Amino acid sequence: MRRKIEILAPAKNLYQGMAAVNAGADAVYIGAPLFGARTNATNSVEDIAEMVRYAHLFKAKVLVTLNTILYDNELEPCRKLIWELYHIGVDAIIIQDMGILEMDLPPIALHASTQANNRDAGHVKFLGDAGFKRVVLARELNLDQIKDIHAATGVELEFFVSGALCVSFSGNCYMSIANGERSANRGSCAQNCRLPYQLIDGKGETLIESSHLLSIKDLDLSDELPNLINAGISSFKIEGRLKDIVYVKNNTSYLRKKLDAFLEANADRYEKASSGRTFYNFEPELDRSFNRGYTDYFVNHRREKIGSWESPKSKGQYIGKLLEIKANGYCIENYEQLNNGDGLYFINEKGIADGTLVNIIVNDLVVPNELKPLPIGTEIYRNLDAEFNRMIENENSAVRKIGVNMLFGETETGFSLQVTDEDGHTYTAYLDTPKEPAKNTEGVIENITNNLAKTGNTPFMSGEIVVELSQPWFLPNSKVNEIRRTALEQLAEVRIREYHREEQPIVPTEHPYPVQSLDFTYNVSNKLARAFYKRHGVTDIEKAFELQWDPGKSRVMVTKYCVKYELGKCPRYQRSTMGEKLAEPLTLKHGEVEYKLKFNCKPCEMEIWEKDAELVLEDED
Repeated sequence: MRRKIEILAPAKNLYQGMAAVNAGADAVYIGAPLFGARTNATNSVEDIAEMVRYAHLFKAKVLVTLNTILYDNELEPCRKLIWELYHIGVDAIIIQDMGILEMDLPPIALHASTQANNRDAGHVKFLGDAGFKRVVLARELNLDQIKDIHAATGVELEFFVSGALCVSFSGNCYMSIANGERSANRGSCAQNCRLPYQLIDGKGETLIESSHLLSIKDLDLSDELPNLINAGISSFKIEGRLKDIVYVKNNTSYLRKKLDAFLEANADRYEKASSGRTFYNFEPELDRSFNRGYTDYFVNHRREKIGSWESPKSKGQYIGKLLEIKANGYCIENYEQLNNGDGLYFINEKGIADGTLVNIIVNDLVVPNELKPLPIGTEIYRNLDAEFNRMIENENSAVRKIGVNMLFGETETGFSLQVTDEDGHTYTAYLDTPKEPAKNTEGVIENITNNLAKTGNTPFMSGEIVVELSQPWFLPNSKVNEIRRTALEQLAEVRIREYHREEQPIVPTEHPYPVQSLDFTYNVSNKLARAFYKRHGVTDIEKAFELQWDPGKSRVMVTKYCVKYELGKCPRYQRSTMGEKLAEPLTLKHGEVEYKLKFNCKPCEMEIWEKDAELVLEDED
């Protein structure tokens, strides 16, 4: 049996979700009215129902994010919402709060969100045995770890392959809540990681005056799709429920083309997870929509520096170096790639990320709306591609069609048209009309065939068309169009009606959880989550951070990202070139807010603590 491989795209709203499906997504994930990890990307149940209907037409899935932690007073509203989502046909819900498994649930598939600490084989196997159909793995995993997890469990595995990276282990960042009342685990991340920080060493000396020291590049694993599939990944996830439609269509289309090439070459083992084929009026390129530069993160272990320290904003596509400033414009390498209205990105003479807009291009001179002094040799990027955006924003830039064969015949009282799509769904439409012999018999069958092939704005494209008549009959084009329109409209309804949703009831189990003691990073925030873990043998359960924060003394982040490594001072990988050791503890400072850094070299992780915490520093040797 061939394994289905899925591209999973973000849907900020119904319109973008439909666009993602048109661009080739096999599934979309979308926020509900409540309990999603992006409070600015919520959707009504009615819009989600419409999304379900459209996606199911192409056998694409709709996954709904209910991935915040829940408080006791939210348990019942959440349960009711899940039942609503089930009744409108949603394929699965994505959750991190284990209290949901203690609810009276419909047999809807559950996916464990990446916030659920999905980093090792024992934990993932436990989740599969508990009833989860799919687990979204931590972004920090490498190929070897993914292979180990796949070997240990039969649960479906999903992995992020494109988009912004959370610098923290997902679900374990508490910077927002520690500096205000916005909890990332409640859908309100303040993105403290994208702020500029001062770096101070243990002697009080400033090493870096101001830089975005926790901001990292975006993820691009498009070249790793074959390796990830072989390692056990079945769903490739694109980050970005807050991104615009250009980003969604561009990223989806780019991955669709990459994956289709692999599937075609390996058709004996793998297959596409949905139906239809997408036709593009543009060439997708990842760096032409929002990005901070790209990294493969840790999928191939720690190799490159991954910081995006200059700016947390979009860097875009590299154009070329500044050759000269003359008159009122710039002479730039490869200037012919630029267009009026483009946005330029560069690091200015003060070392700060900056930009300007292109007003006009005259011969080889790029005239901006504001001419800024720049050193010759400055690297120029385009982070707003006006022409590319216009191209993608056009509804017809990505059109998805389902193949359909047609058999046109006659009945005692008129004519019939049987349509059969690529998945075997069929419908027969009938046209009752007097049959009159054609006066001009030439071209009758050809004319009917040509009219049947005009599928227009329907989701179908014609394949084989067979016309079987006892003799050439006179049949107006309007009648052929009418029966074709009826047949295809009803075939679409048949596809939606006959869509098979995979259901999976939750059956309570008592298999042991891999550990017996849970600290605050397990985000236990309600009585049902506590009951879940106790039933599985956990004896010591700490409250979620949001319920017991100790101001000034808490650990607010654990991350695989390492400031020392970015500085070339890693005693594990850069010992031969690191030079003098840094005086610790290192401190990050933004305004009045300070954090201390602790480096755990054995697991290769960095911890971030509030300023009043007492750190026990690890011995690097």
